[in-house]
Amino acid sequence: METRKTQVAVPVLLAIMTLIVSQVAFASKDSLHERHMAELQVVKASLVRRNLPGFVSPPPTPPQAVPGPRVYQVISYGADPTGKADSTNAILKAMEDAFDGPDHGVLMEGINDLGGARIDLQGGSYLISRPLRFPSAGAGNLLISGGTLRASDDFPVDKYLIELNDESSKLQYIFEYITLRDLLIDCNYRGGAIAVINSLRTSIDNCYITRFGDTNGILVQKGHETYIRNSFLGQHITAGGDKGERNFSGTAVNLVGNDNAITDTVIFSAAIGVMISGQANLLSGVHCYNKATGFGGTGIYLKLPGLTQNRIVNSYLDYTGIVAEDPVQLQISGTFFLGDAFILLKSINGVVRGVNIVDNMFSGSDNGVQIVQLDQTNKAFENVDQVVVDRNNVNGMATRSTVAKASVDGNGTSWTVDFNQVLLFPNLIKHVQYTLVARDGGAFPIHAVRNVSDNRVVVQTNAPVTAQVYVTVDQ
Repeated sequence: METRKTQVAVPVLLAIMTLIVSQVAFASKDSLHERHMAELQVVKASLVRRNLPGFVSPPPTPPQAVPGPRVYQVISYGADPTGKADSTNAILKAMEDAFDGPDHGVLMEGINDLGGARIDLQGGSYLISRPLRFPSAGAGNLLISGGTLRASDDFPVDKYLIELNDESSKLQYIFEYITLRDLLIDCNYRGGAIAVINSLRTSIDNCYITRFGDTNGILVQKGHETYIRNSFLGQHITAGGDKGERNFSGTAVNLVGNDNAITDTVIFSAAIGVMISGQANLLSGVHCYNKATGFGGTGIYLKLPGLTQNRIVNSYLDYTGIVAEDPVQLQISGTFFLGDAFILLKSINGVVRGVNIVDNMFSGSDNGVQIVQLDQTNKAFENVDQVVVDRNNVNGMATRSTVAKASVDGNGTSWTVDFNQVLLFPNLIKHVQYTLVARDGGAFPIHAVRNVSDNRVVVQTNAPVTAQVYVTVDQ
């Protein structure tokens, strides 16, 4: 204690002495030199004070421990990253622990927010013998990523390697915001890859799905807002021109629900690229070169007659086309059709309404294949309304449209313009506009449209005249 008092007193005494010296100096001689010397003494005293040992500060409080991210690494659960031993139980245990982790509130009613927990496959390849499922419904905000899943030789042919499903749950939505990312799923020609049932806001991102059986690569059923993007799907690993293409089977993506989207995705083999039987779905940037139409394949099949409400934009149909049953509110635009690929409107109950097929490109082999075709085997299209097939550019195929223009030149009293080579629907013209230009300087004939049937327009005059007739029609 005495030592500390001495340490404190020393700088005080020095400051007092400095002050006395400076006052005496200023009193005796008021010269500039004296003042400078006094100021130096003050600075010196200040430096002495700074070099004196200070009070001992208490030790800093240690930082509170922050919990680490919840990452469930499947190898630590016993999964075999070489793919030799069955890893099903180990991955299921990791999924169970993630499901039972601490909650961070709720998302939709009955769905616990898992706070962004991650099941990390750690870049391994894992053998799977039965579906990977969460223990029950009611989880959200979770990621499974970063590895390969391969079906065993005895994997059930009617199941999927990853199943977001719980048949016993009474919830409207059983899972929310589950993300499957950076996965290669090899189904070994057994079942399918991913089933998303009654789930909300699911993302399938940057996945490679192959060797699925005679089933679906991805099944989306009920729920809504499943987004499939930046992914690749094919029953057989090929890059086109496969000798076994005639035998491709299965469906790459089956959307049995509403409000889903497939974007920037390639489908390189399957009998059907995308099957849609739900409304308000969007396909954008989808490249289908699965089984060719000539071999019985279909790129995109819209199987929801009477209320389609789907959009296919900025996509690429490569030797395989689009089939739409009784389409109502369907948009197909900005899409490239290669290799005689075409759009088929298939009549079930004879309804086609609110369909826009515009601003597409078609390229074929000069075999006369029509860009848009009708299948009226079951029933003729009788309810046709607000159908626009127009502004498509065509190379090596036969143009079909609902809007057409033509002209005829001749001398007489009757001019017939035949639109059967252009118009899509037979014997259907709803609107006609025409202009008659008489070439005889003194002629001023009376003229009128006398007949509109069988996609032909007949214009007649009351007297013979040399004239050219221009006609525009709309179905």
